Amino acid sequence: MKSTVIALAGAIALATGIAGAGASAQAQTSIVVGHTLSPDSHYAIGAEAFIAKLGELSDGSFTGNQAPAGQLGGERDMIEGLQIGSLDVVITSTGPLGNFVPEVYALDLPFLFRDYDHARTVLDGEIGKELLEKINGNQLVGLAWSENGFRHVTNSQRPVRTPADLDGLKLRTMENRVHMEAFSKMGAAPTPMAFPELFTALQQGVVDGQENPVTVITASKFWEVQDHVSLTGHVYSPAVILAAPSLMDGLTEEQRGWFYEAAAASAAATRAEVNRLEEAGVALLRENGMEVITDVDKAPFAKLAEPAYSVYTDRHGPDLVTRIQAVK
Repeated sequence: MKSTVIALAGAIALATGIAGAGASAQAQTSIVVGHTLSPDSHYAIGAEAFIAKLGELSDGSFTGNQAPAGQLGGERDMIEGLQIGSLDVVITSTGPLGNFVPEVYALDLPFLFRDYDHARTVLDGEIGKELLEKINGNQLVGLAWSENGFRHVTNSQRPVRTPADLDGLKLRTMENRVHMEAFSKMGAAPTPMAFPELFTALQQGVVDGQENPVTVITASKFWEVQDHVSLTGHVYSPAVILAAPSLMDGLTEEQRGWFYEAAAASAAATRAEVNRLEEAGVALLRENGMEVITDVDKAPFAKLAEPAYSVYTDRHGPDLVTRIQAVK
């Protein structure tokens, strides 16, 4: 799979005129921003904002295109592409990032964040900066925290109001040990797979359901293959904008600043779209035939998911979790 992704990345690079790895900053005029979501998703809006801001700051010396819908592979594949220098910039969820930067797993703990204000305050503050530094020590450059939103469960079998309703459901999860452990404790059968494979897997009944924020559910039109959505809000899902060290190392200090400013503009645009979809998305799901379950008692889910915290705390200790919970 990795060789296929690298070959595809090379083909797209040739088609769009990207300079090869190790090229000088002067030659690197066209940047590709890769992500796995649709061309009209919140990631796409963030990618366009990144490209527009970079062009503005550089007076047009940097241009760009986005490669949406998993054109460059799944999120793990793209992260690996950044590490070897075959990709430029990627917007990704944090799910697979934990495989490269284990400390990031803390952000995926169930029922850790109280609401959007809490999550954004954490990521925009000292804790968020510290985690970006951790990312930077792993052959990646963390530019900014972006967003997906609070995750909810969809499935094709039955409404989910209690943990008992999850019993035996095959739910696609990210390749994330914390998520898998949490859903296993809550009674589901977690089935990790790359996001580009998900729609077909739901369509063919390989899995019964999945869990994602409203932003992703709407962008992916999961109503075509799912009947029920339960607003469990079990995990806050950040996203992160990453760049290849081989790209950033070839830039001047001023040019690197442009990339950080472009990433901040991208995150702001994405969060604004998340806000919009949190209000309009649920109505859109209903309009397209999904049963939306709003009367979910989260307390029993949270209690069952508590042991999943040990996946993180046994290795890294409770300090970061405690600090996140204490942020007001």
